[in-house]
Amino acid sequence: MKERYVNPFTDFGFKKLFGEESSKEILMDFLGAIIPDKGKITKLSFLQNEHLGASKEDRKAIFDLYCENEKGEKFIVELQKAKQEFFRDRSLYYATFPIQEQAILGDWNFKLNAVYTISIMDFVFDDEYPDLFMNDVRLFNMNTQKVFTDKLRFIYLEMPKFVKKEKELVTYLDKWLYVLNNLYILDKIPAKIKEKIFSKFFEKAEIAKYTPKEREDYQKSVKATRDFKNVVETGIKDGIEIGKKQGIRIGIKEGIKEGIKEGMEKGMEKGMEKGMEKGMEKGMEKGIKEEKKLTAKAMKTKGLDVNLIVEITGLSEEEINKL
Repeated sequence: MKERYVNPFTDFGFKKLFGEESSKEILMDFLGAIIPDKGKITKLSFLQNEHLGASKEDRKAIFDLYCENEKGEKFIVELQKAKQEFFRDRSLYYATFPIQEQAILGDWNFKLNAVYTISIMDFVFDDEYPDLFMNDVRLFNMNTQKVFTDKLRFIYLEMPKFVKKEKELVTYLDKWLYVLNNLYILDKIPAKIKEKIFSKFFEKAEIAKYTPKEREDYQKSVKATRDFKNVVETGIKDGIEIGKKQGIRIGIKEGIKEGIKEGMEKGMEKGMEKGMEKGMEKGMEKGIKEEKKLTAKAMKTKGLDVNLIVEITGLSEEEINKL
């Protein structure tokens, strides 16, 4: 059956549902569900979603959605499709731009408005807590066990961990996350979801109401998303296999080398044992490096942006260009 509603985990779908002027009411309601302790947001303005640093040498930061409420508080709302090696560092780096831009020339008492980063992730970044799908991160005083400041807050939604069925929905946030996870496979609004805002949300999501150009753009976005996920998954799978083989081969070679050295000093039997252990460790490190290179090469072949490949694999731009 052909899908009736857009997939919100595509660039087109996400920005259509949350990033248009006509979507502000939807976005405000969604943010209110995620951060209920803030109270209702009554006004929201979209801001320029590309920020440059203080100098030409500074890196560029691009946000999916960047907006401000009636209190001057900033919201970065991002859709993340794949796991990245330094994902948490990236979130922190991006959050510094809305903080720095609040500086006032001349006398200033350093009073800041709060900055919120909301990441909707189509992957799991913390396996330690399989049932924890929402991570609310703040600056915390370990001695007093209290929040140190409310001016910087990160909320990570690990969507694959949210597995509730329609009959299991309890909270308002449950309803929002269920709709996001299942929208593209639904053919109507679920019976348990009766709030008026969802009627508007589903109306915005209905593909049949789009112009021919919008439908074409959506299909391109779907293809790009599928290609991206396929490249990442294939690269990781192939890289793991090669890494295992390389690690074992190099580990044996290094193990023999280290074993002979240790054996000369402490006896061949003990030396071989230690040498093999050290060699295997070194071999696995080299194997992982080969895995990253293979993943990067596959992404490069698919035409992915070099900066994106750098973020995902952790390789340098120079290493990627040599592939």
